[in-house]
This record gives sequence, structure tokens and C-alpha cells, in this order.
Amino acid sequence: MKFKTLVIVSMLLAIGLFAFAGPLKIAFVFVGPINDNGWTQAHYEGGVVAVKKAFGDKVQITYIENVPEGAPSLNVLNSLASRGFKLIYATSFGYMNQMVQSAKSHPNTIYEMCAGYKLAPNLGEYFGRMYEPRFLSGLIAGAMTKTNKIGFVAAYAIPEVIRGIDAFTLGVRAVNPKATVHVVWTYSWYDPPVEKEAALSLINSGCDVIAQHQDSPAAVQAAESKGVYAIGYDSPNMGRFGPHAYLTAPIWHWDAFYVPNVKSVLDGTWKSESYWGGMKDGVVGLAPMSKLVPDGVKKLVNAMADEIKSGDFHVFEGPIYDQNGKLRVPAGKIMSDSELLSIQWFVKGVVGKIPKK
Repeated sequence: MKFKTLVIVSMLLAIGLFAFAGPLKIAFVFVGPINDNGWTQAHYEGGVVAVKKAFGDKVQITYIENVPEGAPSLNVLNSLASRGFKLIYATSFGYMNQMVQSAKSHPNTIYEMCAGYKLAPNLGEYFGRMYEPRFLSGLIAGAMTKTNKIGFVAAYAIPEVIRGIDAFTLGVRAVNPKATVHVVWTYSWYDPPVEKEAALSLINSGCDVIAQHQDSPAAVQAAESKGVYAIGYDSPNMGRFGPHAYLTAPIWHWDAFYVPNVKSVLDGTWKSESYWGGMKDGVVGLAPMSKLVPDGVKKLVNAMADEIKSGDFHVFEGPIYDQNGKLRVPAGKIMSDSELLSIQWFVKGVVGKIPKK
């Protein structure tokens, strides 16, 4: 009888049903503070809060804020694994190499890397097709500008950011071929004073709509102070920082990923894979447009959103030319995921250079 019991338990272990004796210990590693009203807060609300609400006592969650990217993060990751956390989420691109190292050293821990591209047997990666709502926000910016100069406060010159600027610009020029998008780099994800100065420099050069790929509402605040329009990012919370400027924001609904992902770990069906969800999956979307956006523009944006969700429209379908006039995507061709994930060129209409470092 004891032998049969041992056999049954072994089988259950093999299919993952007895993977955890107690609550699943989950850790989130954040690049910024959970009250940044942007990137980290979106992960906190869609991850920590939503997962706890969904699973209650089945999970035990901790999180660490303001963890530097790169080499310093390795000690944090290894410490969490050594303390018995069996599912670790790292929420910024700069943790990727350290996640690979830690995953190799702790094969019994599951790692999930946001915005990365490297996999291992116990390491998955996840992100969203933010370029879809970026395009929609570009439609609004192109329709609202009077000067035909639109500013974009950008963080780092990685494919994620470049892809977003390109999608935004494609949206801008779809409704306003004369408009241009001017890029300023801050080389930081979260540095409100620097973000604000970058936005002000763009406004002073004649830009009357400001967009951003940053984690704080500083650019929205700058636009509010100067009487121009702003498009936020990450979270609809940014609207309250510029009630007379804010138009909308491409935002994340991270619960659409985190809740099913945790469930897969709990029920033993988790596997290493690359997740890249879009608007149809609910992980990305466009925040409600403010009353500043005309009804006609709202109607256009909503119609295009439906086209994206249905698959009838693809943001990166040719013909697409780069900023030097070279045809990059022929008519009828849709850029592949591998091309989008490694993109390092600006589309026609972007003013600015991609730094080499």
C-alpha cells in the first residue's frame, strides 16, 4: 500500500500538481517606485494587487522597488531564489542577462523576464504589442497639432522604444502627412526633472503635442504648464497631472498576463515561452480619450482600434520608408516579429538620430 502511494505521489509530482507544499512564493523586481504613476505602478497593480486578489492564500507575494538594472540586480535575484521564492518576475529590459545567470544557478525556480528575448528551461519572457495603441495615439496627435511639430521624450535607444516612436509616427502621418515627430533622449526610465526639461526643450522649439516613453508624468506636467497637448504612457493616472493638456495614453493591463501566468504555475502547466500579447488579448490598450479630443477623431481612433483587434489592419504593413527615404517594407509585406523586436531605424517623419550607445 505504501509503495502504491509513493508511485501515485511521484506521478502527481511529475505533472506538477504537487509542485508547492504551501503558498506559492512570488517576487516582483521593480525598476522604479510603485507610486510612479507609470510603468512600475502599472506592474504593481496588474501584478501584485491583481494576483493577490485572484489567488488569495494560495500565493505569498513580495516586491522590491528601485532595483538598478545590470550587474547590481544579480545579487537581488539570487537572494530571492535562495529565500525560497519559486516565481520571480523582473520588470525591465536591463535585468535580462542577470535573469539568465540566476535562472541557470537556480533551476528549480521559475523566472519571467519582461521585455527580454532570451529563454531557458526555467526562464520565460513576456511583453505586449504596445506599438498598436501607440499608433492610435499618433492618430490623435496628428489630428490635434497646429504647428505640425510633435515632440517625443524617449528613454533608451532600444528596439522597444524605437518601435514605439515609429508606430506613433506612422499614426501621426496617416492623418497628417506634413507633421513631424521630434525625438529627445533622456537615457533614463525614471528621472522626472530630466524628463520635464526634455519636454520643455521640445515645447520651446515649437512642438505643440508632447508624447513620451518614460515612467513619470513629468512630460505631461510640462505640457500643462505651457498650454500644449500631452499624450501619457503606461497608466491612465497621468491624466490628473495635466487636465488641460492630457489627450490619452497607451496603457498596460498587466493582469491580463500575470493572472493566467501564475495560474499556470499553480496548476503545473507553466512552460518557457515568449509571450507577446496585443490589443485583442487585452494586455495593452488606449486609455479613454479626454474631452479635449474631438468626437470625429475619437470615432476614427475607435474604428482603427477595431481593425487592429480583428487583424484587418497591421501597423507595420508596407509600404514603409525610413527617415532617409529608403523603402524598408514593400507594399503588402508585414514586418515579422523578429524584425520588430530588433528594429533599429526610424520611419519617415521622425526628426532625430538613434544613438549608437
